[in-house]
Amino acid sequence: MLVVRDLTVDIQGSRVLRAVSFDVNPGELVCLVGRNGAGKTTTFRSVMGFRKPSAGTVEFGGRNLLGLRPFEIARLGIGFSPEESEVFGELTVAENIAMPTWVCPSERSAEQRIEEAYKVFPKLGRYRERGGQALSGGERKMVSIARALALGPKLLLLDEPTEGLSPAIVPSIVEGLARMRNIGQAVFIAESNIHHVPEFTDRLYVIERGEIIFAGRPEAARRDAAVARVIEGTGVKQGAL
Repeated sequence: MLVVRDLTVDIQGSRVLRAVSFDVNPGELVCLVGRNGAGKTTTFRSVMGFRKPSAGTVEFGGRNLLGLRPFEIARLGIGFSPEESEVFGELTVAENIAMPTWVCPSERSAEQRIEEAYKVFPKLGRYRERGGQALSGGERKMVSIARALALGPKLLLLDEPTEGLSPAIVPSIVEGLARMRNIGQAVFIAESNIHHVPEFTDRLYVIERGEIIFAGRPEAARRDAAVARVIEGTGVKQGAL
């Protein structure tokens, strides 16, 4: 599905990503873990066309994504929920979630896509008419993810879905991820906290200073002393990239 090879990105003369490679296959839940500033957001934004790589390849379903604009990549079937959530405050929850169905055609009807989004986060059904400006941080995050789901994507990219949320709301996000897994939705997550990585994760990539230093099962990462030192310190705040 998503195949990235030797992705290299320079920002203002500094090399942020160094030959990053990873795969996400249909139906998988894959996590990219690293401390803030390690290159997770740059990786996601490069896949989505917001950053132009200096080298490497990004393919989705066998198609080259490099040079495509973000909306073109979205129409190919990649949904994206950014770390900032970016919910439209002047729109209701229902309008925020329905928005992708207004502009992106799909094999499934708008009603089917919207219904699936509410099934993943059923709590949002009670807030359909609530304005985006009246939502808590956790509610905005759920709306952001649900909106990306309403696109009807083959792959969903979630940048820091639990970052900055209270411990009380994190289980709701993880439960939503479990529901996505159960319906066969492919998901690629960036996380700065290894303890928020779902136990049902298929594969873990660890990124440090712009390089992938581990790829494999989460339990194997913890058995590698050098990798464990990195991921156990991923809660440390640094500048995000």
